[in-house]
Amino acid sequence: MGIGDRVRSFFARSAANLASVPTVTSNGWQQIREAFTGAWQRGITQLKDRDIRTYSTVYACMARISSDIGKLPFQFKRIDEQGLWRDAVHPTVSALLRRPNSYQTPAQFREAWILSKLQAGNTYVLIGRGPGRSVTDLWVLDPARVQTKVGDSGDVFYELSYGSPNNLLPMQYGGETITVPATEIIHDREMAIYHQLVGVSPLAAAYLAAVKNVRIQNSAAEFFANDAQPSGLLTAPAGMTEEDAKDVKTFWDTNYSGQNRGRVAVIGSDMKYTPFAFNASDSQMVEQLRYSDEQVCHAFGIPPFKVGIGSIPAGMKVDDVNQLYYADALQARIEAMEDCLDRGLRLDETMGVELNLEPLLRMDAQKMATVEGELVSKGIKAPNEARRRFGLAPLTGGDSVYLQQQNYSMEALAKRDSSPDPFGKGATEGQRHASPRLTRDMATAPKRRARYNHDDGTWDIELDPGNWLRRVKQAV
Repeated sequence: MGIGDRVRSFFARSAANLASVPTVTSNGWQQIREAFTGAWQRGITQLKDRDIRTYSTVYACMARISSDIGKLPFQFKRIDEQGLWRDAVHPTVSALLRRPNSYQTPAQFREAWILSKLQAGNTYVLIGRGPGRSVTDLWVLDPARVQTKVGDSGDVFYELSYGSPNNLLPMQYGGETITVPATEIIHDREMAIYHQLVGVSPLAAAYLAAVKNVRIQNSAAEFFANDAQPSGLLTAPAGMTEEDAKDVKTFWDTNYSGQNRGRVAVIGSDMKYTPFAFNASDSQMVEQLRYSDEQVCHAFGIPPFKVGIGSIPAGMKVDDVNQLYYADALQARIEAMEDCLDRGLRLDETMGVELNLEPLLRMDAQKMATVEGELVSKGIKAPNEARRRFGLAPLTGGDSVYLQQQNYSMEALAKRDSSPDPFGKGATEGQRHASPRLTRDMATAPKRRARYNHDDGTWDIELDPGNWLRRVKQAV
């Protein structure tokens, strides 16, 4: 092959490699983005961010966390006279929580908030204001288009790089760049490892484990696309030049691989083809995939069995699993969202925004009936409060808390113990307060006799003909 042929071949290979490399055209020049210098010439490409985000385990972790928090409705709370948080209505905040903006439902708004935090480590929410500077809209921004800046005085600003074609905001936020003070941005962030205003996402911690599994799966896909047949080795007598060996390899790949696999191969010069064989115990692909998937789950703080990896530990109940998942993966992010909304909406200490956890920790009907019945019997809840959990209308008298009569206060027991006859071993209470004549009548009164009625299966008391009971009442 001459010099000209080699140059043309080099540029042909370069053009083929460029087809898979992201380029940006500017004034006729192409900017090549490569993992390192010379990577595109060697046919080495880097995994894109979307390949990592759409990897099944990463996608499942982000989908599970964002959707579970997304289904928890907002609640506006206010402290009552007893110091308890009660559901309330605010003239502007309540409407805002029902409609954060013009294109998202409350559930979609919460999911977008959490997804931005999981992917980029930071969530930036721009506050839209109406008449009287009341908050009317909340927009979750693209974190890649927001830059945090700190002034010389320590004040925090946010530079938004939003052009009109990529903008879902009103016209006043158009243009290439706009800088807003921290009062107009709600900034929620994951762990601030390097700077207090820059959060680090769990996706960054799970990156290497995800890249490893993506490459394993790509390799497996190529292997099975090759009819699950390993590659082999072509051997030839000594004396073959390197250029002849490359020509033979090209000939073999062109005629006996891909769609041509299985065709009869005819080769001469005493050449032999020896296929490679894989040892399953050496590769351990399944174990490697599972180990890396568990590392991804650890970064997101989610138990692996919640995304279908492994099985639930023995002895754990459904409620235990949900409580573990809530404590490890959801609670901190829920609390952070509530605190950021309280701060961004300028709510005082008597008001707050909370997420209703009932859809997340909802129990089955039988267990709920057991729990609610126990709360009512212990005097913690009123019957109507328990009925409300089942969607039942209140009953008359059901707003009172009931307790059985055998429960006495400590004060009443102390008074009893300080009395002359605390255990009532002497005269009864009626005898101690009765008149002397009543005491004599009771002492001489005939004995009462219990009689059983066989007709209706009841008991009654038979008194003397002189109606002893009436004389007792008169004496009292």
